[in-house]
Amino acid sequence: MTETGHVSEAPGEHLVAELKWIHDMIRRDLRFVHQLAQQVDEGAPVHDIGAAVRSLQTNGPLWQLKVNCLRYCHVVHLHHSLESSTLFPALRRADPALSATVDRLESDHREVADLLTRIETLADHLSEAGDSSATTRHDLVGALTDLRTHLLTHLDFEEEAIGPTLRGWHSWPF
Repeated sequence: MTETGHVSEAPGEHLVAELKWIHDMIRRDLRFVHQLAQQVDEGAPVHDIGAAVRSLQTNGPLWQLKVNCLRYCHVVHLHHSLESSTLFPALRRADPALSATVDRLESDHREVADLLTRIETLADHLSEAGDSSATTRHDLVGALTDLRTHLLTHLDFEEEAIGPTLRGWHSWPF
């Protein structure tokens, strides 16, 4: 508490807020991904699916902030790459008790990367196969659903697990 009676904020509260802000943009786009999966499952024409993906690529808030990636999958890859290369080693140094947590987060990143690659591959196959490929549609719906489920769980866990350490920092380690 300060002399004026106000509760002082942890030095790294802004870091937690920034992490949640980025994660909230990803969550917003995951809601769109869920809607897209439903449309694919309901038999939306390939042209409409392609238009929806292009909309996500160009209209999402991450694109508007001039993130240097052209597709949502690449945005997530970039975010996770930055965390894995700079944030996670810094967390291990700052709080060795987080080692198992960071191991889980890194494992999550690999699983998300695999799902993103699968989605990109299936979307390409769907475009090549046209509207008649029920198997590809089914697999794409499953992959989009798995991505949404896994990534939402990952984001929540990450915020909860590393938030206390971030609150003690004054700036990002990069």
